[in-house]
Amino acid sequence: MVGSVPAVLALLLDDNAYEIVGVLHLLTVIVAFGPQFAYPALARAGASSTIATLHTRLTMPALVLVPILGLGMVGLSDEAIGMGDTWVVLSLIGWVVIAAVSWFLVRPALAGDAHNEPDSRSKLAAGTGVTHLLMIVILVLMVFKPGG
Repeated sequence: MVGSVPAVLALLLDDNAYEIVGVLHLLTVIVAFGPQFAYPALARAGASSTIATLHTRLTMPALVLVPILGLGMVGLSDEAIGMGDTWVVLSLIGWVVIAAVSWFLVRPALAGDAHNEPDSRSKLAAGTGVTHLLMIVILVLMVFKPGG
């Protein structure tokens, strides 16, 4: 019975690898962006150190996995999706901007808010606003696939 488990897993992964990677991709997107909707309210409630920990330990690692799994889907698509497709290239560019904003604006704003810097909340609001806007743009690109 134990020997058949790897065979079943291999068969499952072989036939459904694209779908499994797709589910993981969507889960990492939810983990990377979902908490950011609560950041402003949590900051107003004085939970800055909690947000900073959440951002560093959960949101940023998930944000790193998003394009890895997305590119895995491109590779598993049986050439239905190409790396040169307009929507893939624009999505990757959007992700780079999101990662940069998250690292260079949101993360320092969270650390600054913990130390009572006056402009930290405005930086946090700007960073999460840009992140959410780009997330919507990327979502539209992935649904409508222009130039793909």
